This record gives sequence, structure tokens and C-alpha cells, in this order.
Amino acid sequence: MKVAVIIPVYNEEQALPLVLQELPRRQASEVIVVDNGSTDRTFAAAQAAGVKVLFEPRRGYGQACQSGVRAVSPETDVVVFLDGDHSDYPEELTALLEPIERGEADLVIGSRVLGHAAPGSLAPAQRLGNWLACRLMALRFGRRFTDLGPFRAIRYTPLQGLQLRDPAFGWNVEMHLKALK
Repeated sequence: MKVAVIIPVYNEEQALPLVLQELPRRQASEVIVVDNGSTDRTFAAAQAAGVKVLFEPRRGYGQACQSGVRAVSPETDVVVFLDGDHSDYPEELTALLEPIERGEADLVIGSRVLGHAAPGSLAPAQRLGNWLACRLMALRFGRRFTDLGPFRAIRYTPLQGLQLRDPAFGWNVEMHLKALK
């Protein structure tokens, strides 16, 4: 299975090397860091790690993710999104991919609320908004989620079919909703 890992970043000069160091590279056929206009040395840190680095001048999390998707190899089977701020656990890539490898899922969302969340990964307002959005989706679609987190894996072909457009932080919610539909 060919896996492309997209890491959108903004001013993550200190954290990004840790993320790239902890990422199980044997599972990632391709790693793409998308710098979304950093004012620090994030771009240089990504280059020093020897991964593919793109610069996306249009601000927004969704813009950076979309830029990364456009750059993945056409042979890609699965696209993984992982934040570059070290708030997720990159070493859990194997567990994230398992349901897809077994043919049980096309989309897998890592959860920051089950188990142990990294310090600072969810501020109180984010925790409340996350809970509310997940609850509304459960009521509307009958499918339960615990998180709208950024660490996610999705098969490439269904991802293309979703035609995601949100340029900002609604990207993850849009992916959930369109996947449910």
C-alpha cells in the first residue's frame, strides 16, 4: 500500500523535526510538508529532513491540505494528514492505517479524546466545539465520532471524490460530512 503523508505547517520550526523523526518512514512512501507562509525557519527545517516541501502562500489549513493532495504521486493508495505541531503521535501511523489495510474502512480518524491527548492539543473551547460537532453529526447521520482531529487517513480515490473546498479549519468537518453522505 502506497501511503502519502501530508503535513501542513505554519511556524513549526521546533516541532516539525520531532514529528518527522517519530514518523514511521517505512510506511510512508511519500512525505510532503506544506508550509503555509511561516515566518520562522520551518521551510528550512523541512528541507533539512529530506522530505518534499511545498510553499502554499494562500493562508488556511484547508489550502495547505489541498496543495499537498495535488502534489501526491498518482500511484498513492492512501493519504494521511498529520499536523506538524507535534500534538499528535506520528508513531501511531501503523494503528491509524490498520482498518484501511484490512479493508474495513476508507477513512480513519485519530482521536485526541480517547486515551491520552498530547498537552495543548485541545483547548477547552476546541474540546467543546469538537464535542458539539461530533454530537450533531451523530444525530443527523447516525454515525458516532469522538473527534474531528487532524490525524487522519483516507483512501486516495474516495478523497478525490469528496471534492473538498474549505480553505480553513472547516476542512476536517467538511471531510467528515461529505464522507458520511
